[in-house]
This record gives sequence, C-alpha cells and structure tokens, in this order.
Amino acid sequence: MSMSNADKFIEAASAFPEDALPDNRVYEHPLVQRYATKEMSFIWSPAMKFTTWRKLWTALATAEQELGIEISDEQLEQMVTNLYNVDFDVAAAKEAEFRHDVMGHVHAYGEAAPKAMPVIHLGATSCYVGDNTDLVQIRDALKLVKRKLVQVLGTLTKFAEKHRNLPTLGYTHYQPAQLTTVGKRTCLWMQDLLLDLERVEREIEDLPMRGVKGTTGTQASFLELFDGDHEKVKILNKRVCELMGFKKAIPVSGQTYTRKIDFSILSVLSGVAQSAYKMCGDIRLLANLKEVEEPFAKKQIGSSAMAYKRNPMRSERVCSLARYVMGLPNAAANTHANQWFERTLDDSAIRRIVLPEGFLAVDVILTLLANISDGMVVWPEVVKLHVMAELPFMSTEVILMECVKAGGDRQELHEAIRVHSMDAGAVVKGEGKPNDLLERIAKDPLFTAIHSKLDTLIDPILFVGRAPEQVDEFLADEVKPIL
Repeated sequence: MSMSNADKFIEAASAFPEDALPDNRVYEHPLVQRYATKEMSFIWSPAMKFTTWRKLWTALATAEQELGIEISDEQLEQMVTNLYNVDFDVAAAKEAEFRHDVMGHVHAYGEAAPKAMPVIHLGATSCYVGDNTDLVQIRDALKLVKRKLVQVLGTLTKFAEKHRNLPTLGYTHYQPAQLTTVGKRTCLWMQDLLLDLERVEREIEDLPMRGVKGTTGTQASFLELFDGDHEKVKILNKRVCELMGFKKAIPVSGQTYTRKIDFSILSVLSGVAQSAYKMCGDIRLLANLKEVEEPFAKKQIGSSAMAYKRNPMRSERVCSLARYVMGLPNAAANTHANQWFERTLDDSAIRRIVLPEGFLAVDVILTLLANISDGMVVWPEVVKLHVMAELPFMSTEVILMECVKAGGDRQELHEAIRVHSMDAGAVVKGEGKPNDLLERIAKDPLFTAIHSKLDTLIDPILFVGRAPEQVDEFLADEVKPIL
C-alpha cells in the first residue's frame, strides 16, 4: 500500500537530517546578526576584549619598569609590537590545557612575544585584565551611546521646530484634553532623552578603573614586588590608570570592582529604554489616529495578509527591545547583592550576557529612534480634524465670556451652552455624526453678539497657551547648547 501524502509529510518532518543545512545549525544572536551596528558589536567583540587584555598587561609592565622593576625595553617592545597579533587557536588550545582562559591568553601572548613571557601578568590576578577590560568596554560603549543620543536629539530638534505651532489635541487618561502642539509634545520626548544624556555623561566622567588591586583587593602581591614600598604601589595603580585613559581607580575593591557599578550602568541604559518606549508608544498611538506615521519604504509590506496596512514596525521594535533592557537592572541588582565577601564567581556568566546585550540593544534602539525621527510624517489635516471634533466643547468658556462682555446674562448663557453641548454630544455618540455644537450656537439668538466673529474665537492656535514659545525656549536653552 502506498503512503498517503500526510504520512509522507509526517515521516519527512519527524527527524532533522544530520547532513542538512550544515552552515545554519548554530544559534545566531539577533542583536548581533540582525540589529546592532558594527561600532557597538566591535566594542564587545573578542578582538576588542583580548587586545585590551594585552594593552593592560603592557601598561602594567611599562609602569612596573618605570618604578624600577627589571623589565627591558626589548621585552616591552615585543609586547607593544604584538598587541594585535592574537592567535585565537593557540589561546584556545592553551585554555583547554590549563582550564583557565586568562592563562591561555598569557601563554598565547608569550608565544608571540617570547622575550616578554617572564613579565606578562607580573603581580596581577585574572580580574586585573577581566574587570579592567569590562570597564574599558563600558566606557567606550557609553561614549557611543552619548553620540547617538545627541544625534537623536538633533533630528528631533528639527522636527519640533517645524511643528512648534501646529495645534493638536492633548490627552490625559488618553481622553481629549486641552490643546498642545506637535512640537511641544516632541519636546516632552526630548526632555526625557536629555535627562538620559546627562546621566550618560555623568557615568562617563565618574567611571573608575578597577586598577591594580591584587587577588582580594589588598595589593599584597605588588607590595611584595616593590619590597614593601607602599608609595610605589600607589604610584603603580595611578600610572596604569593614566596609561589606560582613566582619571581614577576605584578607591577600594575586593577581587573585583563592586558590582554596584554594573547596576548603575544598566540603570542608565534602562532609562534610555524607558524614554524610547514612551516616545515610540506615543507614535504608535498617533499612527492609529493617522496623525503621524514613521518612515515607510516604497516597497515595504505592512502585513502578509492585509496589503493595505502601514504598521509602525520600527516603533514596535523599539518597544520590544526597550522592554528587555528595562528588565536588566534587576539582574545586576541581584548579582551585586549576592557577592559574598571579596568575591564569588556566580557573577561571571550573567555579566557576560547582560552587559553586552544591554548596550547592543540600546544601540539598536537609538539607531531606530534616529531613523524614525528623521523621517516621521505628520498629517496636519487629520490632526486638525481631530482638534475640531473636540474644540467646540473647549471653546465654550471663551464664547460665554465674550457674550457676557457684550451684555449677556451669564447664567442664561451657561444653561444654553450646557443644553447645546449635551445635544451635540448625543449626536456625536449616538448617531456617529460630526460635532455640531458651533452650528447650534450660530443659530441661537442668545449668542447673536458673537455670531460674526465665531470663527475667530475658535482658531485652534488661541488654545495652545505658551506651547510654541516653550518649544523655542527649551530648544534654545537646553538642547542646542549640547548639539
């Protein structure tokens, strides 16, 4: 009996052939393969990590020589010459032999710089290269985040200036409220990002190096190296920081720098993610109202089924990644809290994940924000349509005051407006028709005093307060000085 098509499918799909798709059988991280920029990926790459290890070993040997340790110029020359000559196969083989990653790379460096082998890692512990490299990567990644934040603020500045006086409905509780302007709403997003920028700058300025601390932070090995000369140990610590481009070392440490620093860094990244989520959440809601659209390519497909759709996919991606980043500080908090005494190794695996991924995700987020803000489209007529659907209700107080000034009875006018408003609301909600409150007022003889100027009384720009001026002042005083 021949197999049915269903049986043929079940048989074929039941087990993955061992020889199928050999080049595509390993998990690829989407942050690296799909989203992140080359700049941020490089900062967290093996090339950056392990050449920084070599720079740290060379900086240490250089400072030790300056302070009288017997290290020759030839040894230092070999170390400098081979900073970027990393044989990863040799390092992997040595690591497998010694079951220790740092010693694997010590020996790989020693094979490339044989004269220097006796002085590589002199007095140091694994965390000298591990922790200090993490801080170098964090510093460089923060600088890239800073540059991208400034870029986003620059594109949003142009957008805010362009739409500084375009009246739009404000929303509280996602219900129509007093008018604002498109530009003023943009400034709300920018203010959040500006606060993030200030925190990023503070972290860059204040970030310490772990420095030269030894196995439990006491600098005992270096004190022995310098025959009990405390002053030389202090100078060594300072000098290595200088050579690596840091202004200071953390004052005290155990084996590692305090993992509270990681929490602070991831909290800053979480702040960026929060701001991005807020901005893109607003854009998604505005896209539903058809007031604003993010960039949409000519050949872009919004839905595989619904061909007419223009989904805010970039903003949705931002929110998706931001949600992930916002959860990372909790992991760092738990890691810091669970470091016993001078150090436990349960910090290692999670830090290899959360630090790079936090920065890689924020890098993607900021790239997307720059793209969105640079190509965002506003549809003024749709914005106006929504404004005019609600403005008649908002304008009633102005109409009331103008009629009273013309000699009308305030209580009689108030009651007439109340009745007209209720009737107009019933038409909007019950019949699905446009708001006809102004037409009702225009036909009511009680309001004859303002009939001739009714249109001017309900110009939307009269209801935005100081929003345009606030845009100008905010951009001039707070944003443009940092661009």
